[in-house]
Amino acid sequence: MRKQMIENAAYEVATQVRTVEDSIEAALGELAELQARMVRARGITRAGMTTSHAAFEQLAATTNALITARGGIASCHVALAETQKTIPGLRTVMVGDEGDCPPASATATLRVVA
Repeated sequence: MRKQMIENAAYEVATQVRTVEDSIEAALGELAELQARMVRARGITRAGMTTSHAAFEQLAATTNALITARGGIASCHVALAETQKTIPGLRTVMVGDEGDCPPASATATLRVVA
């Protein structure tokens, strides 16, 4: 019973890490789209470069902060994978193929093996 609870907790953490990673990637894509729209809008309106410069600086700062967060969650992922090796009962548990844990399309049928 306890082993199953540990495995379930580890699986929930692993899938949530993947969800957070995917969310950060999606946000970066949205920021890139916003930047492209801002460039197009500035061109269409023929606004001066200085008029929208502060907004571009803020967008760049936001993008940099999100890239830092991306690195942070990647480091968290690595640390969790290393931690897994130290927890009895999880050392041999793996979801999907080798590589990212778990893969974005991961599904798992959990079975108790004696």
